[in-house]
Amino acid sequence: MSLPFYVSPEQLMQDKAEYAKKGIAKGRSIIAMEYEAGVLLVADNPSTSLFKISEIYDNIAFSGAGKYSEFENLRKAGIQHADLKGFMYSREDVTARSLANGYSQILGTIFSQELKPFEVEILLAQVGERNGHNELYRISFDGTIFHERTFIAIGGRSDALLAALRRDGPAPSPDLRTALTHCRRSLESVTDQKLSVEGLEVAVLDRNRIGRKFRRLTHQEVAGLLA
Repeated sequence: MSLPFYVSPEQLMQDKAEYAKKGIAKGRSIIAMEYEAGVLLVADNPSTSLFKISEIYDNIAFSGAGKYSEFENLRKAGIQHADLKGFMYSREDVTARSLANGYSQILGTIFSQELKPFEVEILLAQVGERNGHNELYRISFDGTIFHERTFIAIGGRSDALLAALRRDGPAPSPDLRTALTHCRRSLESVTDQKLSVEGLEVAVLDRNRIGRKFRRLTHQEVAGLLA
């Protein structure tokens, strides 16, 4: 009887990680940046029907890079979890931190136990009641959570994009126009091409809004800010 082919656990995990990273690198990049009234989210997304930035709850936004079907399923699971928790307990109990922990467990389990890992990277943003109290989380394909300040980037060439964001970055808590201009300039420096207004998906978590803080900006609004 022939013995099954043996692969060491270390090699198996390394192969899974490389597979997931290649899938995520094919996706377009997304940025979340703090500005004076909340959090700005900008995605390189020419599609007008498939959104990469969405609302999870009253003051929490979700974005995913990588395989669309996989992070879309995670988005729906997050909405169901947030709605159930807010209904059973309190709306204030639904936080980006608790959602990040939930996503970390899901992705970590899939990465360690399933043959094929999810080719996704997730971004969660929550706007605080005051400036400086926002929360930005990045959850990688293996369930690792990164808590960031000021700005965060996922998908595509995220390392190069983070370096571009750090270069000549605006002062802390810039206005919306300055933050959006810097995000677009950083995306263009990584992609080496001019990004049209129609090629940008832009949304904000605005703490000054009553009730739900998430708002998606139209192409006309984006063009006015970038003029």
